[in-house]
Amino acid sequence: MADYKAPLRDMRFLLNEVFDVSAQWAQMPALAEVADADTVAAILEAAGELTAGAIAPLSRAADEEGCHWHNTEVKTPKGFLEAYQQYAEGGWVGVGGAPEHGGMGMPKVVSAQVEEMVNAASLAFGLYPMLTAGACLAIYAHASEALKAAYLPNMYSGVWAGSMCLTEPHAGTDLGIIRTRATPVAGGSYKVSGTKIFITGGEHDLTENIIHLVLAKLPDAPPGPKGISLFLVPKFLVNPDGSLGARNGVACGSIEHKMGIQASATCVMNFDDAEGYLVGEENKGLAAMFTMMNYERLGVGIQGLASGERSYQNAIDYARERLQSRSPTGAVAKDKVADPIIVHPDVRRMLLTMKALNEGGRAFSTYVALQLDTAKFSEHPAERQRAEEMVALLTPVAKAFLTDLGLETTVHGQQVFGGHGYIREWGQEQLVRDVRITQIYEGTNGIQALDLMGRKVVGSGGAYYQRFAEEVRGFISTAGSELGEFSQPLGAALETLDSLTAWVLDQARNDPREIGAASVEYLHVFGYTAYAYLWARMAQAALRGEGDEDFYASKLGTARFYFARLLPRIHSLSASVKAGSAPLYLLSEAQF
Repeated sequence: MADYKAPLRDMRFLLNEVFDVSAQWAQMPALAEVADADTVAAILEAAGELTAGAIAPLSRAADEEGCHWHNTEVKTPKGFLEAYQQYAEGGWVGVGGAPEHGGMGMPKVVSAQVEEMVNAASLAFGLYPMLTAGACLAIYAHASEALKAAYLPNMYSGVWAGSMCLTEPHAGTDLGIIRTRATPVAGGSYKVSGTKIFITGGEHDLTENIIHLVLAKLPDAPPGPKGISLFLVPKFLVNPDGSLGARNGVACGSIEHKMGIQASATCVMNFDDAEGYLVGEENKGLAAMFTMMNYERLGVGIQGLASGERSYQNAIDYARERLQSRSPTGAVAKDKVADPIIVHPDVRRMLLTMKALNEGGRAFSTYVALQLDTAKFSEHPAERQRAEEMVALLTPVAKAFLTDLGLETTVHGQQVFGGHGYIREWGQEQLVRDVRITQIYEGTNGIQALDLMGRKVVGSGGAYYQRFAEEVRGFISTAGSELGEFSQPLGAALETLDSLTAWVLDQARNDPREIGAASVEYLHVFGYTAYAYLWARMAQAALRGEGDEDFYASKLGTARFYFARLLPRIHSLSASVKAGSAPLYLLSEAQF
C-alpha cells in the first residue's frame, strides 16, 4: 500500500478559493474568535502529518491482527493504543468540541477535513474518536450542566471515550420496538437493563473509561419511537471528585467477526441494572440522539470519501509504475519493455472517475459542513432556518451518495491493480471490505434515500428541494460566458432534477409506493447534480486562480471529465425512476 499523503492543497483550495470560509466566519462572532486562516492552515498541516506518520502505517497490520476479546475485555491491535494517545494528546478528539469544556471549538468545515484524513489513514482507527465526538455532541446539546461538567472535559481530551448504543437484535431501523428498559431509582438515577448489538467501540483498551449513550424505555413510556429516552451509562462510575469509582453493570458479551474494519471493536453490550442518567427529557431520546445524527451521517459519508481517496492514491502510484503492453498510439517508455499502464484508456477512465468523484465528494462534504456551521453559529434567524432546511435535505445525500461512490472508487482502485488488487498485501481489497459497512451503518443507504424522498422532498411539498434549486439557479444566472461549458450542462441537469422531483410529487399523491420505488435512483440523480454544481464552482475558482498552473489545469481537466463522462448517468437513473413502482410488483411473493 502506498504511503498516505493528506490532500492539503485540495482542502485549502476548497476552504479559501471556492467557499472563502474566512469571510463567512467573520460574520459569525462565535467562530471569528477561534477560526482564522492561519490557525486552520496550521491545524490541517498538523493533522496531515499525524495521520500520515502515526496512523496510516498501522492500517494493514491492524487489519490482519484485528481486535481480541477475552472475558468481557477487548484489546485493540498493536500500535493502536500509542497512536490513540498521541491523537488524544494533540487535542484531535475535541477538535470540534465546546471550548468551555476543553474542546478546540473549530467549525465543522474544519473538523470534516480532519475526519477525512484520519479515516483515510485507517477507517477502523477513526471510528473510535468519531463515536466519542458524536456522544459529546448529544451530551453538550441535551444533558444537564452537571453531566456536561462531569463528562465532557475527559471525553474531549480523549481520556474517556464514548459510544452510541441504539441497535438491538430485533430492532435496527425500527427503534420504536426496542426492549432495553430504564427504571428510576432514588437520587435521580436509573437502572438500565438490556442488550445492544453492533456497538462500535463499546469496549476497548484505548481509554480508562467509556461513556455509553443508551436508548431505553421507561416503565410508563408510550409505545413506539415516542417512548424512547436517552441515558448516559459510564463503564466506570464517576465519583463526585471526578475520580473513577466502581465498575458499572455493563459488559461486552462478545465482538463481531466482520467483513471489514477488523481493528474496530464491534460489540455486543449487556446492561444489567447499570446505573445511568437521563439525557434531555423523558420520552424524547430519539430527538436528542438525532442532534448528532446530522453530524454523524455526514461523518460516515466522509468515511466513504476517505476510502476512495486512499484507494486513488494507491492506484495512481501503481499505474505510474506498473509496466504492461504499449500505448495504443505507440511506445511511450521506449527505453523499457512496456509502457506504464496509465497510458491505457480504460485505466485512465478508472483513475479519472476516482479523481472526479473524490474531489467532487470533498467539495460536497465541505459544502454540507458549511450548512451545519451556519445553522449552529449564524446570528440571523432566517439564515439559520434556511441552513437547517438545507442540512435536513442534504444529510441523507451526504451519507448515502458519498458511501455508494466510496465503494465504486475503491473497486476501481482495486481493478487498476488487476490480480494484485485481490491480494491482501497490496491493501486494495482491505479498502473495499472496510468501506462496505459505510453503506449500512448509521441508517442503511436505502433508508437514507427513503428519508430524502419521503420526508424531505415529498414531506415538505418540495419546499426543501426548492432551497437548493434556487441556489443553483442563482449561481447559473450570474456565471459569466467563460463558465458556459460548465454552467450550461449544469442548468440542463437541474432541469432534469426539477422535472423528476415534480413527477415524484405528483405520482406520490395517488400511490405511496412511488416514494420508495423512486428513492434510491432519485438520490443519485440529486447527488450527481449537486456534484455538478460544485464542480462548476470549482472550475470557476480554477479559472480565476493564479500561480500553481498544474493544479488549476488538473482541476479544470477533471471538471471537464466529470461533465462529459459522469454527469450523463442522471439520464438512465431518471428513466428508471419514471418507470414507476409497477415493475416492482409484477411478481407474487411465491414467484421470487
